[in-house]
Amino acid sequence: MYSVILCGGSGTRLWPLSRKNYPKQFLSLCSDKSLLQETFLRMQKIMPADNIFFITNKENYYNALNQIKDVKKDFDKTKILIEPASLNTAPAIAYAVKYLLEKVKIDINEPIVFLPSDHYIAREATFIKTLDTAFKRIGDAIGTIGIVPTAPKTAYGYIKKGDRQGDYYRVQEFKEKPDEETARQYLLSGQYVWNSGIYIFNAKTFINELRSLAPEIYRVCAQSFPVFIENFQRLPNVSIDVAISEKSDKVIVFEGDFGWSDIGSFDSLAEIRASDTGNGRHISIDSKNIFVHSAKNRLITTLGVEDLNIIENNDSILIHKKGRSEEMKKVVDYLKNNNYRELSDNIVDYRPWGKAELLIDTPTYKVKKNIVYPGGKISLQSHQHRTEHWIMVRGIAKVINAEKVLYLKENESIYVPPMTVHRLENIGKINVEFIEVQTGNYLNEDDIVRYDDCYGYSEGSETQ
Repeated sequence: MYSVILCGGSGTRLWPLSRKNYPKQFLSLCSDKSLLQETFLRMQKIMPADNIFFITNKENYYNALNQIKDVKKDFDKTKILIEPASLNTAPAIAYAVKYLLEKVKIDINEPIVFLPSDHYIAREATFIKTLDTAFKRIGDAIGTIGIVPTAPKTAYGYIKKGDRQGDYYRVQEFKEKPDEETARQYLLSGQYVWNSGIYIFNAKTFINELRSLAPEIYRVCAQSFPVFIENFQRLPNVSIDVAISEKSDKVIVFEGDFGWSDIGSFDSLAEIRASDTGNGRHISIDSKNIFVHSAKNRLITTLGVEDLNIIENNDSILIHKKGRSEEMKKVVDYLKNNNYRELSDNIVDYRPWGKAELLIDTPTYKVKKNIVYPGGKISLQSHQHRTEHWIMVRGIAKVINAEKVLYLKENESIYVPPMTVHRLENIGKINVEFIEVQTGNYLNEDDIVRYDDCYGYSEGSETQ
């Protein structure tokens, strides 16, 4: 058996935490691990790491790779597939199946589970047991996990259960997100489960269903792998639900009751974290029903307020009345329409080699904290307008500064004048951390002349 973790999505429902350049799956919301890392570690308890694959887009590739290598140092980066274009789940799954068949050479009857990377599972052992049952019973069907509903939620799609056949039910119908009254009727009837977006099937069944139900995708998928890649962007932008499962008579559903949430809102996150004992960084005085999340663990105090979600990131704060999370689109639309950079950018800039956090930003000087992962290196580059001072605070780095090659350790520093070719590389086994002070009259990130780079960036792109 194999698994493919879908991690190419980008969304802003959890703004200001999630951004275009760092979406929800990379956030640590419920533990010290990100949602992506938690998904990977769960799957490792079901199958070998060699059987776990990821599919993402070019923008999120290094975010995914760095996070997985953080929990599994020897992870094979070839197991992270990059979509040729960002479409929807049906093309992404078709690409993964094609890759597994032609490049990995899996058996066409081998079951594969496709699952989102950004969901929360409270009872891991029950989840593993449910998935193990699905693997054993799936046969030539298309299986999905339906979550036993606990409330009349309007944010989820629903699945109507048909006849029970042992460990699973035949799927009678897929339902779109209902209004509150309809959701209440669904809950009371006991005939419906939430659509989790988790699917299990083998490649043979998937290809056969594509042929009869999604011929546009099948015709491209039937070509050689290079031709498939070349024509990938022409595939319809459609979900696996719309392309196959809502039309197929081969879909079965396994009930899942393991404390699942897609964490689609801060109300959802507040429910998950309701039992938190707190870490002392939220002081509540005469306040009731307050949920506080600080990305930097800052001290937040409340006085005489109630029913609020308070979300603090490094550059923005969101405060909203509980129960109104589903209206976050109003905030996002306002930020988008008025060109607020905070919608997509972040003070912490995640790079292939590590990350850079902007500490001070003025017209004539900037201060950054840079972290370079073991083996990571900044491109060989120069700047026309600015000077840089680097102060090492952790690790050991190899530095090229004009004609000199230096080895810097903690408490050592260098000065990089304008037009000087320079590079820093982490040659050690721990993260390199250094403070970068930029000075000059032009400090924009497009002031880069790049001479050599191993990450595929072009000259003047806004990254190091």
